[in-house]
Amino acid sequence: MKIQLWREILGPYELAVNELVVKFNHIIDEYKEAGEYSPIELVTGRLKTISSILEKAQKKGIDLEHFQEKIEDIAGIRIICQFVEDIYKVVDIIKRRSDMRIKSEKDYINNMKESGYRSYHIIVYYNVETMKGTKEIQVEIQIRTLAMNFWATIEHSLQYKYNKNMPAHIRQRLSSAAEAILILDQEMSAVRDEIMDAQNSFNIKANTVADILTNIQNLYRVANKQEVINIQDEFFRIYQNGDKDELEKFSMHLDKIAERYGAQSLK
Repeated sequence: MKIQLWREILGPYELAVNELVVKFNHIIDEYKEAGEYSPIELVTGRLKTISSILEKAQKKGIDLEHFQEKIEDIAGIRIICQFVEDIYKVVDIIKRRSDMRIKSEKDYINNMKESGYRSYHIIVYYNVETMKGTKEIQVEIQIRTLAMNFWATIEHSLQYKYNKNMPAHIRQRLSSAAEAILILDQEMSAVRDEIMDAQNSFNIKANTVADILTNIQNLYRVANKQEVINIQDEFFRIYQNGDKDELEKFSMHLDKIAERYGAQSLK
């Protein structure tokens, strides 16, 4: 098959990856804008290389004329979560979407592979619009925790290094590491509420500080300079004290000052 033909075939897959990364990142943004915890921590995408497609086709005995139907992971999306519970929330989000249709699911979290691999895999059908019209693409979505992803990345690298003939002693160490990862995820789930409270508190403070600094910057353009300097000094005093409630009260007070000067509408 000519290189140019490969590029033409893989183009829509690359488009699907790019679009889905944007869409899942938008979900993260929506949660943040709503002031809510996002079950999605990070999204990445990748397109299978031609060499990887050829290798898989050879291994599976797939005729290259039919590789697009038989190889389901040419386009891949990886969604990283903080907690195991978040994985199933993301699965529900995917199932509710109208822009993708689920073909199959594999739960390697409740049904861990013998190697220790844990992840949730979903194959979806996703439509992309091309110059030649609508094309339905198969996309593999992997959903993992940060800990699961760390283990899987290391395991994949070792498999590549040893050409899938990993020495027994390394395989044993990986198995032990997988058990440790399982315990880590369980421990993180046990303190999930406390972690989320801490993160929410941090985000609220960060957003409050950002609002205050924006108002101060805008006031410099329209208000009395000495008044703005006094406001800035008061902000630094409150910030150094670390009192979140006092910071929020100051922010609300500053909103009223900015509104009086019409500074909130400035860009």
